[in-house]
Amino acid sequence: MSTVTFQQLQRRANRFANTLKAHGIQTGDRIGIMLPQGSDVAAAHMGIYKLGAIAVPLAILFGGDAVEYRLKDAGIKVLLTNAEGVAKLRRIEALPPTLHAVLSADGADSDILDLERELAAASDQAATATTGPDDPAMMVYTSGTTGSPKGALHGHRVLLGHLPGTQFTHDFLPQAGDRMWTPADWAWAGGLLNILLPGLYFGLPVVARKFERFDAQAAFDLMSRAEVRNAFIPPTALRMLRSVENPREKFKLQLRSIASGGEALGAEVFEWGRSAFGLIINEFYGQTECNQVLGSCAAAGLNRAGAIGKPVPGHRVAIIDNDGRPCKPGETGQIAMLRPDPIMFLGYWNRPDATREKFIGDWMTTGDQGVMDEEGFFSFIGRDDDVITSAGYRIGPVEIEDCLICHPAVANAAAVGKPDALRTEIVKAFIQLRPGYVASDALAADISAFVRTRLSAHEYPREIAFIDDMPLTTTGKIIRRELRLRN
Repeated sequence: MSTVTFQQLQRRANRFANTLKAHGIQTGDRIGIMLPQGSDVAAAHMGIYKLGAIAVPLAILFGGDAVEYRLKDAGIKVLLTNAEGVAKLRRIEALPPTLHAVLSADGADSDILDLERELAAASDQAATATTGPDDPAMMVYTSGTTGSPKGALHGHRVLLGHLPGTQFTHDFLPQAGDRMWTPADWAWAGGLLNILLPGLYFGLPVVARKFERFDAQAAFDLMSRAEVRNAFIPPTALRMLRSVENPREKFKLQLRSIASGGEALGAEVFEWGRSAFGLIINEFYGQTECNQVLGSCAAAGLNRAGAIGKPVPGHRVAIIDNDGRPCKPGETGQIAMLRPDPIMFLGYWNRPDATREKFIGDWMTTGDQGVMDEEGFFSFIGRDDDVITSAGYRIGPVEIEDCLICHPAVANAAAVGKPDALRTEIVKAFIQLRPGYVASDALAADISAFVRTRLSAHEYPREIAFIDDMPLTTTGKIIRRELRLRN
C-alpha cells in the first residue's frame, strides 16, 4: 500500500489548478473526472474548486453512450481520464466540439495529452478563487432509474451541508484512529460526498481501491489489511458480503461504524450485519439532488431494523401528499425535503422545467413512497413507478425483496409488477441464486411458498425468473424498469 500525505495532495491539487488554467479553463467551466478511486481524483476535485470551475464526476464503468451523453449535455471542456476512458472515447463517432482537451493518466496517445507531463510542467502553488456558498462547484448526474440522467448542480456549500449526516451515520465521526473506505465509485454522490470529501475535511485517512467487480472476499481482506474503521457499504454490496461466512473469525476487522444507503437495506441484512460485524449498520437516505437528509446513529440509540432513520440535524423532511401537505404518522405518501436546505441542489443543468417539476411549493419531491411512524422513524416503501398494484392492493417491492433474500438459496432479488388481466398486476420476482443452487420449477415453487407463509397471499411472487446478473446502475441500485421490460 502506498500513502499520500495531505501536503502532497495539496501540491498536486495546485498543479491540477494551474494545468487547467493553462488550458483556458475559467470560472464556471465544466471539467470531467473519469478516473478510478485514487489520490488524483481527490486532487483534481480540489484543483477544480480552487479555480471556481465545476467538477463533473463520471464513473469509469460508464459505457460509450453514457460518456457521450454527459460530455455533450454538460459541455465538458477538459476530461481527465485513463487508457480505459480513452478507449471509450475512441468508440464515439463525433466528440462534442466543446471538448477542448483530454488528459490521460496513462500517457499521451496521438491527440490525447499526457496528464503526468502536463502536471509536472505546472507550479505546485496556486491562488484560490473567491467563491460563495451558492456558486456552482460540482455537477453529479442522477443515476437515470427513470428517464435520461440529469445533471444536479451543487454549490460550494454542499460539503459543509453533508458533514452532520456523515458524522451522524458514522457514530460521531471523527474519532482517534478513524479511517474511511467505500467500495462505491467516487463519481457517485455517495462515494464522493459521504466518504472522500468529508474524510479529507476532517483530516482522516481515506482508503482507495479500484475493484473491477466487487468481490466479497477481497473487500473483507482490504478492510482487514487497511485497518478500515468507517465504511460506507451500499445494500447491494452488503448482500454480496453475506456469501462469506463468519467474517469476524476469518479477518482481523477493526470496524467502528458502517453506514449504508442508496436503496433500502431491509431488516434481514440489518440483522445479518449485527452478527457478522458485531455492530449496528446505520442506514441513511437521500438523493443526488439532496443527499443524506435521513439517517440512523447507533451510538445515539437512533436505529431501527427496516427504517431509514430520522431527519439529520439541520434538515426538514416529511411524508407529503399529492398537494404538498404533510401526512400523519402511519399514512403513506412521498418523502420530501423542505427548502432552503444546505445540501439541496441549485437546479438541473439546462433543465429549468425539470427543476420546477421537482418541487411542490417549497417541498422537493423524491418520487419515493414512504411512511413515518409515531416516533419519527421513516421507512422506505418504493419508488412511485416501482409500487405494484395487485387486486386493489398497493405493494412496495422492498418488503418482498427483504423476505426473498431470507431464503437460503437466494443471493439477491428484485420484485416488479407484471401486467395481469384479472389482478391488474401480479408480483414477479427475479432471483440470483447462491453458489451450489440450481434453478428449477421446484425451487421456484419453494421460494414462492416461503414468501407467502411469511408475508401475505397478495404479496408473494406468483412468477419467478432466475437470472445470472441483476441489472444495476453504476451506484448499485436495481434497475427495476429494465426487469419490467422482460415481462
